[in-house]
Amino acid sequence: MIEATVDPASVSQPEFGLIVEKDIDMSARDGLCLKCDIFRPDGDGRFPVIMTLGPYPKGDHIDYGDRAEESGPYMHWESANPEWWVPRGYVQIRVDARGSGASPGYCDILSRQETEDYYDCIEWAAVQSWCNGNVGLMGISYFAVNQWNVAAMQPPHLKAMIPWEGWGDLYRDACYHGGIFSDGFFGTWYWPRVVERTLGENPENWQQQFLPFYDIIQEIGLDDDFYRERSVDWDQVQTPFLSAGNWGNRELHLRGNTEGYFRAAAADKRLRIHTRTHIAPFYRLEGRLDQMRYFDYWLKGIDNGLDQDPPVKLAIRTSADEEQWRFENEWPLARTRWTKLFLDGRGGGRLADKAAADSGSVTYSAAGPRGDEFRGARFHTEAMSGDVEITGPVSLVLWVSSSTEDMDIFASLHNIDPDGREISFPNGMHEPAPVSKGWLRLSHRKLDAELSEPWRPYHAHDEVQPLSPGEVVKAEVEILPMSNILKKGHRLRLDIQPWDDSHQTRYSHDNSARWRGENTVYFGGPTASCLLLPFIP
Repeated sequence: MIEATVDPASVSQPEFGLIVEKDIDMSARDGLCLKCDIFRPDGDGRFPVIMTLGPYPKGDHIDYGDRAEESGPYMHWESANPEWWVPRGYVQIRVDARGSGASPGYCDILSRQETEDYYDCIEWAAVQSWCNGNVGLMGISYFAVNQWNVAAMQPPHLKAMIPWEGWGDLYRDACYHGGIFSDGFFGTWYWPRVVERTLGENPENWQQQFLPFYDIIQEIGLDDDFYRERSVDWDQVQTPFLSAGNWGNRELHLRGNTEGYFRAAAADKRLRIHTRTHIAPFYRLEGRLDQMRYFDYWLKGIDNGLDQDPPVKLAIRTSADEEQWRFENEWPLARTRWTKLFLDGRGGGRLADKAAADSGSVTYSAAGPRGDEFRGARFHTEAMSGDVEITGPVSLVLWVSSSTEDMDIFASLHNIDPDGREISFPNGMHEPAPVSKGWLRLSHRKLDAELSEPWRPYHAHDEVQPLSPGEVVKAEVEILPMSNILKKGHRLRLDIQPWDDSHQTRYSHDNSARWRGENTVYFGGPTASCLLLPFIP
């Protein structure tokens, strides 16, 4: 297990009992009363608040078992355990979002209405007799996403937040990866986690109580006002924050955390990237100590030296089973040696230091049913002459064509040992996964020039640009941030496929349209496809 970097004796210690108040009314600006549960210390005085608001009913109990290192009667889905926090001098409030749990109204998840309700709840809590006027937000996934959104509204009493593994851009980070619909996640999340938890397993009148969210996102394939209303405006986020991402949970819970750190306007912001499962890092003592040190500083005003710490904390993956914390001063790392490796389809497919002088191509078929066999194009480096670290975002420039009017690009990076075996890494769902991956539907190749960086292309997703069969075009693929040390003798392999890796289950794209033609990747000469990698000296 990765060791803690915070001394347990340096954070707030338990000294209070626990008072529990159920189904308390919080009045929103339109007069509707949202229901909340309040867990607070039994001592005199005023205490800071940690709040969550979302569609997961506040009364639902969950026991994570050994995944959390914590248990108790008040454990709740992806939120803090009051039995640990409240004795240390924090008030914890869980609010049922409008139309979910015990709260009345119409449920429109991640909407402007929900964000305004969150704002009102923050301001309500701050003026209660038991609150010191400081409100913090913390939680995983959904409870991280709506932190970004409400912070952009700048509630006066919101003093700090810890968005833990949560997207910021509903379209790019969650619904459409590179313009390809992520049905695997939303098909298994929205109904059982949101609708059925509130209305039961066979809801007959959910249309009257819930926005038909899943139907809408299937129908709207381009970034528009629906997604923008439910995505953060980074320029308006001024609240201090600790953004926590996960190398292994890239399909949903990494891009938003790195984009937030890179783009948010907040003067004080921090980035932490851990690894392994989606749940455990939040509840393990190591994670809780990071969280409490942060809130002790911002919500209690304790001078604990946080302001002297480097702002970036990364779990560097030294092998499939080991990682170690390292502190950095920025993201991406300033000392990165950005290196281009050029695709060359000859000799079994290579990643070379120089582009081939002459053009060439590799063609593969996207026709017929998907099987377990690899179908696509592969390129690999020479064996490493020594240990090599690659940490940061990755960009792939491809020259491609198709015999049809479109093609899907699924690009993945793999660590291959001297015996030709892949060293896989666990993703957030305990599945073996490659080092990193990226996606692009070729008709979505248009870039936003203002937001694109050489190491992170940013696609506009505001129009479809179909291909003419055989037309050769340039596409830039965003491959999500990675951290891996390639040991001596290991090779890095790039796979380009027309569909998901065979290991993919929860975050699959099986419902997307497929163009069952012949796809071609070009290399060398004027069509020099290349991979831009962040090597760390």
